[in-house]
Amino acid sequence: MKRVNSIKAAQVSMNKKNFCATLAVGCVLIVPTTIAQAQNQTQPVPPSQPATTTQPATPAQPDHASSYYHYGLAKIYEDQAVANGRQDLATQAIEQYKLALEADPDSQTLENGLANLYFRLGRIREAVSAAQEQINKHPNDVDAHMLLGHVYLRSLGDGQNPQSGEMLQAAIKEYETIAKLKPNDVETHLLLGQLYGLAHDSAKAETEFKAAQKIDPNSEEVVLSIARLYSEQGDLPRAAKVIEGVPTDDRSARMDFALAGIYDQLKQPKNAVKAYRAAVEEDPDNTDAKRGLAAALSASGQMDEAAKIYAQILGNDPQDAQALIRQADIQRQQGHYEQALATLKKAQTLVSDNVELSYNLALVYDALGRFDDSIKTLKQLLTATLPPDGKYTDGDRSNRALFLDRLGIVEREANHTDEAVAAYKEMQQLGGDYQARGAGGVVDAYRDAHNWKAALDAAAASAKAMPTNHDIQLTYARQLADSGKVDEALKLASAQLSGTPDDRDVYFTIADINVRDKRWKDASEVLDKAEALATKPEEKAFVAYYRGTVAERQKLFDQAEIEFRKGLQLAPDFAPIQNYLGYMLAERGQKLEEAVAMLKKAVTFDPQNGAYLDSLAWAYYKQGQYALAEDYERKAALRMSNDPTVLDHLGEIDAKTGKLSLAIDEWQRSLAQYATSLPPEADPADVAKVQHKLESARVKLAHVNAPK
Repeated sequence: MKRVNSIKAAQVSMNKKNFCATLAVGCVLIVPTTIAQAQNQTQPVPPSQPATTTQPATPAQPDHASSYYHYGLAKIYEDQAVANGRQDLATQAIEQYKLALEADPDSQTLENGLANLYFRLGRIREAVSAAQEQINKHPNDVDAHMLLGHVYLRSLGDGQNPQSGEMLQAAIKEYETIAKLKPNDVETHLLLGQLYGLAHDSAKAETEFKAAQKIDPNSEEVVLSIARLYSEQGDLPRAAKVIEGVPTDDRSARMDFALAGIYDQLKQPKNAVKAYRAAVEEDPDNTDAKRGLAAALSASGQMDEAAKIYAQILGNDPQDAQALIRQADIQRQQGHYEQALATLKKAQTLVSDNVELSYNLALVYDALGRFDDSIKTLKQLLTATLPPDGKYTDGDRSNRALFLDRLGIVEREANHTDEAVAAYKEMQQLGGDYQARGAGGVVDAYRDAHNWKAALDAAAASAKAMPTNHDIQLTYARQLADSGKVDEALKLASAQLSGTPDDRDVYFTIADINVRDKRWKDASEVLDKAEALATKPEEKAFVAYYRGTVAERQKLFDQAEIEFRKGLQLAPDFAPIQNYLGYMLAERGQKLEEAVAMLKKAVTFDPQNGAYLDSLAWAYYKQGQYALAEDYERKAALRMSNDPTVLDHLGEIDAKTGKLSLAIDEWQRSLAQYATSLPPEADPADVAKVQHKLESARVKLAHVNAPK
């Protein structure tokens, strides 16, 4: 029989075959000398006594041989009981432990073993009792404290038990003791820190994590635990710094993956791309890291690279529905709508009732102009995600608002004003910020339909219901201005100024109101105030955009171009400037190649923006590329069927390509929309031009149809 050097070694080193053979031949087990010594060392040494004629009774000495014999049997029964789930063997194991303890009552190893057996068998109450009894005898017995701590951890469950709070505090108490007994144990400090985190004691959690960090500064678990703590506290930049503090070459794949996730939340896609790439390089089989990389590439505008990553994922697993859904989203954003639809249909064969798939399907139908299919899909999605009890989690509420907002947009595109209003009103019922967003949607739906009175009434009602919401008050101010009450509108808008950086948006609204009433000087002065609050490049670019529009409305085209180009220097991908400048150049027949290039970028940024589509179509028209012009103009008309300028452009293209009858229809529709437009949007000169083109087309058509 193999000799062992300690009680702990004896727990695992006995060869079962040899042990059973020894029992079979009736041999007596001999306890090695070192084990006996280890056992004796656990007993307190009695103080020396002076010699007397009467000797006190000698206490019974532990019977190590018998103890070891029963302990060996107990371990065999224990392992078999746990492996096979046999209660009879469990009972035998317990009996053998008790017999072993009778032979050696003060053995910490045996007492801890029995307590651990109770724990493994799920007899928690007895495990706690045994462990506590051992701790009462030996307060510094680490194994007993750890067992008791494990019992309390197990009892925590999912945190829904009414006693979970008590168990959490009990677990914390045990691990506080363990940390004192094992001050240099990283795992103990980590676990104690996590327990403090569960108890919402961030300060103590941080202290424990920092203690672990001192012991092992580059420990993966330590670094990730500290970063997680800061993330949960909402301090994402600090969480990122914790991981960034580890040298790049020393970071694990998990560290880079966690860092990338933090960058995602910080809206730093370029940094996220770098971190995800590092994670993939360290762990090429990590599909989650590849998904994150593809999403970050997409968020940073690198669509082609993102598509390659999804292609790799699908190459390894063609049945990966999630990758198909994301691949389809990229295809849609790149304008490959039919391809995106086919990809989503493939994904549909792999999964059912997938919310993301259904929503993306609705977006593709919308992009294809299949409004009825999009509306049907969104309504089915809204029905499927309605909570049975009518109670929404924050996530449920956010998703429902997203679906209702998209439904409202598609209904507006389909000229279903009442249905759009109904969707936005349902969104308002979600409360909070969704109430304001829904109210704004109602106003926009009425404006699209040129129902100015209804828009004004809706804005007034919302302003009354939400008197402290600045956005709602500014929306009402715009409607007042459109109704001719400019001074009242300016007064209401100015009342929203708060002396904070948020005033920048208020100044933009005031500038808009002044521009629509041709108060150019006032608009310019207000923009000076907005510029003083602009600190970031994109904020300054927005001021330049407004200055450009003010100049263009005054027909100061050279000055407008200077302002627009100033904005593009600050923010090269600022789509509103690309659209406005590109259209202005195209309208004047200048720098058409540059205009087309800018407008293509704007359309790529927002492929379904009717204004962008119209601008690009008009630039193609000016270049003489009539087929492209017609394609993009019809896409624009699909989304802005009530816009007189879009209809006028479509008439021009139809007339140029010999479709006089269609041109006449478009110009008639254009004039009808001008008739219901607001005065600032219906320049008499523009109306006169359309009227002249309509009359000329009628004359030409009469000549064409005249009998020969």
